[in-house]
Amino acid sequence: MARVRYIGPEPVTVPELGGRIIQPDEMVEVPDERYEGYVCQAATWEPVEEPKDEITAPAAKKTTAAKSAVKEI
Repeated sequence: MARVRYIGPEPVTVPELGGRIIQPDEMVEVPDERYEGYVCQAATWEPVEEPKDEITAPAAKKTTAAKSAVKEI
């Protein structure tokens, strides 16, 4: 779960969070897949903790070295 902070001026009811009433400056957990839907509303929500999938660094590109043929004499 990701976390966002509500920065609006007065309490709001958020149906997606079970109809919960969120107070100004309250931090809430939101589903990772919905995180962008909150933080794109910069006047209302601010990011606190990004989804774990976005936090992990991209995997380093793996390269394999070609094995050289060993010639027996």
